[in-house]
Amino acid sequence: MVKITSFMALAGVLVTSVAVAEPERFVLDESHLSIGFIVGHAQYAGVLGQFTEAEGEFVYDETNQVLHSGRVVVDAASVFSGHKRRDEHVRNADFLHVDEHPQIVFEATEFRPASANTGELVGELTMLGVTQPLTLDVVINQRAPHPIGGADTLGVSARGALLRSEFGMDYALEGELVGDEVELIIELEAIHDD
Repeated sequence: MVKITSFMALAGVLVTSVAVAEPERFVLDESHLSIGFIVGHAQYAGVLGQFTEAEGEFVYDETNQVLHSGRVVVDAASVFSGHKRRDEHVRNADFLHVDEHPQIVFEATEFRPASANTGELVGELTMLGVTQPLTLDVVINQRAPHPIGGADTLGVSARGALLRSEFGMDYALEGELVGDEVELIIELEAIHDD
């Protein structure tokens, strides 16, 4: 009986000493954030662009390698494709209509793991006042102290696609002068928020 009691006491100590990691909040590092896109031009080639200003945060569960709820807000007027006149056009009512809709917002609602460090991040994208589902294929690259400064940093790569027509953006769709499908390329580093 003494042996059984001692074993149970030891087991209790071991169980209570095992720390279960709680999901942690991470804030996007704006200096290491790339939100890029590719859209077809008249079936000749793709035009690459990016948004240069955004902010956001998400919750990360390291034990299960899962990204939980998150929110990213993009400044629509920060669109940049390397051509001033084109960027001005993209900002107007034909495309992003930034005067009326200054923000593009992604709200993450679910993460579906596929492997130890990959999965699908499911959420909703609001653009031009229209909200549509959006799923991103995600790779969780690594979590480690950053080599410069030592901040607890998480690196993530994500890819996805949307149809701009689903948001009411139908300028130049006829003849595919500007493609409907927009490929998304996202690379980010996020800092643990204590």
